[in-house]
Amino acid sequence: MPHVSHRSSRGRRAMNEINMVPFIDVMLVLLIIFMVTAPLITPSVIDLPSVGKASRQPDQIIQVVVGKDETLQIKTADQTAPVAQKDVAAAVLKAQAGKAPGSVAVVISADRSVKYEVVVKVMDTLQRAGVQRVGLSVQLAER
Repeated sequence: MPHVSHRSSRGRRAMNEINMVPFIDVMLVLLIIFMVTAPLITPSVIDLPSVGKASRQPDQIIQVVVGKDETLQIKTADQTAPVAQKDVAAAVLKAQAGKAPGSVAVVISADRSVKYEVVVKVMDTLQRAGVQRVGLSVQLAER
């Protein structure tokens, strides 16, 4: 009887070992497949927008300034005037009147402490009114 129990423990010991040969074979086949297909895959080209490549510079700039207290001012070359949120589009369109379409750029400048939501509302109001060339003014960090 002791001889039978010894044989069963040897059989169990052999079952606990993992056979790595099929795993290595599968990995080598996958490696070969990837090595063959990698040169055949063409890299896709992504067309990213670039900064500073406007077709032409604007003749005039209208600046919409958002203050710390969320008040709006419109600055043109010759005057600065306060304006309400609801009247900003009409005031910008009035300042653009008589000019060629696209020749007058509108730049929104805001204080750092102003909520982003206020700036987006001003931009959205201008774009819905049909104002072309609306941009944001940024201050580059000093080094």
